Amino acid sequence: MKDIVGGICAPKGFKANGVHCGIRKNKEKRDLALIVSDVKGAAAAVYTTNKVKGAPIAVTGSNIADGCAQAVICNSGNANTCNADGEQKARAMCRLAEKFTGVKAEDVIVASTGVIGQILPIEPIENGMTALVDGLSVDGSTYAAEAIMTTDTVIKEFACEFTVGGKTCRMGAIAKGSGMIHPNMATLLCFLTTDAAIAAGVLHTALYDVIQDTLNMVSIDGDTSTNDMVSVIANGKAGNTVIEKAEGKDYEAFKAALNHIMVKVSRAIAKDGEGATRLMECKVSGAKDKTTAKIIAKSVVCSSLLKAAIFAADANWGRILCAIGYANAEFDITKIDVDLASSKGVIAVCRGGNGVEFSEEEAKKILLEDEVQILVRCNDGAAEAVAWGCDLTYDYVKINADYRT
Repeated sequence: MKDIVGGICAPKGFKANGVHCGIRKNKEKRDLALIVSDVKGAAAAVYTTNKVKGAPIAVTGSNIADGCAQAVICNSGNANTCNADGEQKARAMCRLAEKFTGVKAEDVIVASTGVIGQILPIEPIENGMTALVDGLSVDGSTYAAEAIMTTDTVIKEFACEFTVGGKTCRMGAIAKGSGMIHPNMATLLCFLTTDAAIAAGVLHTALYDVIQDTLNMVSIDGDTSTNDMVSVIANGKAGNTVIEKAEGKDYEAFKAALNHIMVKVSRAIAKDGEGATRLMECKVSGAKDKTTAKIIAKSVVCSSLLKAAIFAADANWGRILCAIGYANAEFDITKIDVDLASSKGVIAVCRGGNGVEFSEEEAKKILLEDEVQILVRCNDGAAEAVAWGCDLTYDYVKINADYRT
């Protein structure tokens, strides 16, 4: 497996583009994205667990109920959520995709992101379709990635190459997400493409399983959004024998590639948290089982007090122990060890649930790096887990106070 360039257009048979159509006020920001496969492929998606769901989720769920899709259309600047005409507008977006590309409306994945509770105007989308489709290109992944961004500050675009059954396959992804992010899928928008051949049911199994250890281990602010989904289209153009079972070498190779991409997406989302200055990664090891390890790791990265301390590069390790202590799992706190780490080194701050002497100056140097690790050892088994978050800064409040304006 190796990382490559090209994002969602790296796999064979995919084109993409993104334009400004007028939903967003800033004309310099793209706000409409399109991804199209040359052929219909297997499709799968996982959606937000919020009881309030954006209209595009219902329409997408209906469209890919047969396990097939050929295109993705997504707007930013308006979530199309909590609107009486929401599903009507989402279906209209699918029909526009059909009108301008020839892909059947029922084979379109549709998504929206932005402000909740505002009517989505369909006219700008219709007016932007000609430029959007005319600009479809094998080099268009970055434009599509830009078009789905809201408060994101960096483009989130990845691709890798791997082998299945002796055939070279590729997988790509674009994602958006910076706020309203909390574990229990979905916490962002992520669109994946692959030219691997895989049955739709097996594709869904792989996607669901990988998300449990990647996107479901990310938290920015404790808010689970209303619109978010992760979707994947596999068009089979790599020519491998179709993966028809969730087992065996071919399936494991595919799943490893998917996990590789989703770890990159998860880290990028956490590092680009609204107002964030540091990526916070909690690695839990030596737990009695995987569930315990995951619960502890998520509890740590979700702690607002710890996130504030990380912003100040303050080695206030008591906040780590506090977050571990209220984790809803059974473990012996007197066995817990904690280290702080970064590219500047590693420093022990807790052993056996108690503090140890350490240099505050050395700890601060470690915590001033833009990627910080919290290493928790349970000393109670062999299970491990990783969770990602970010620091909590003044800018987070400012961004969300001014979000609609």
